[in-house]
Amino acid sequence: MKSGYKRLGNYIRLLDERNRDLEVKTLLGVSIRKMLIPSIANVVGTDMSTYKIIKKNQFAYGTVTSRNGDKISIALLKEFDKAIVSQVYLVFEVIDKELLLPDYLMMWFRRPEFDRYARFKSHGSARETFDWAEMLETELPIPSLEKQKEVIAEYEVIENRVQLNKKLCATLEETAQTIYKHWFEDFEFPVQSKSDPELVEGYKSSGGEMVECEELGKEIPVGWRVDNLGTICENFDSKRIPLSSFERKDLNKIYPYYGASSILDYVDRYLFDGTYILLGEDGTVITENGTPILQYVVGKFWVNNHAHVLKATNNFTEESLYLFLKNKNITNKITGAVQLKINQANLLSIRMIIPNNNIISNFNIIAEIIFKKNQNLKDQIEKLEELESLLLGKMAVED
Repeated sequence: MKSGYKRLGNYIRLLDERNRDLEVKTLLGVSIRKMLIPSIANVVGTDMSTYKIIKKNQFAYGTVTSRNGDKISIALLKEFDKAIVSQVYLVFEVIDKELLLPDYLMMWFRRPEFDRYARFKSHGSARETFDWAEMLETELPIPSLEKQKEVIAEYEVIENRVQLNKKLCATLEETAQTIYKHWFEDFEFPVQSKSDPELVEGYKSSGGEMVECEELGKEIPVGWRVDNLGTICENFDSKRIPLSSFERKDLNKIYPYYGASSILDYVDRYLFDGTYILLGEDGTVITENGTPILQYVVGKFWVNNHAHVLKATNNFTEESLYLFLKNKNITNKITGAVQLKINQANLLSIRMIIPNNNIISNFNIIAEIIFKKNQNLKDQIEKLEELESLLLGKMAVED
């Protein structure tokens, strides 16, 4: 054992409380970004009484590491007093918070060194796991309670700014969604008043000309149409190349490697450079509202074959394409009973409402401003997270 290090097994215990009476409704999953996030899994017909209960300041982690690149999925519950997680997760807690603070332990779990340790200690033939026995044997420095609090406070200053920026990003996206719905669902995009040229009014409420659209079963503005998604975007799926976790394990972590719904890893090369929309192809493909799983991606990146790769065409931009897809129910285009899938033909045949060029051009300007502000905040988050990594690196007594 390293000098100053302690065996984690002396400070934590395993829990197994089940949701027997179905009291807990909030279902969370553990992401490889080490966060407990709302689950988007289809649980219709699932017996939720077998799911595990996790309480505030308790941990959940997935033992399987062979599918996560260099990351182990582990997280500390902070935002809810109580939630449920899948039976595949192990739930545990700190035994004595006067000796070890859960937040300090979570900081240790966030260190890249811990991920590498967990992968090295993983074992198994069909799939590799970092099991509970190995977790108990993990060693870490456990300083005084005062020192732990000091380290946590320093980390939380940065983390609070990260979370503030993330909330601002969410607010900007909500603003973009509100404008989209006002323009393209309520048809209240701004037009010059007929009675007073200095006033701006909503198109439909001011008497704008509407025509019946039989396909949609409602009236739409004159000059608009319904057409296939393929008429407003180009598909780049043929350029995708999947890389196995084995192929990725020794690569330098420079460029994001995307899957159906998120960044799975980082690699030392890229396939795409620019702004693209990724749309989940199989596995995780739709939200509970039936809308597609989307990722708005800027810069250099690699993508596997579980996400469609799209760029906007015909007067649309990636920003407007993203918002139009974000509000489109695609349930009728999904195939597969066990694993959901939206193939390329079904994707490009999705029927979309297409405004006239003048309206979509005006909307593009607004959407671009909002997305640019959003991207600036995300760039700040990236720099703040680099600072967090530096702080985490200082936790070890010796490495």
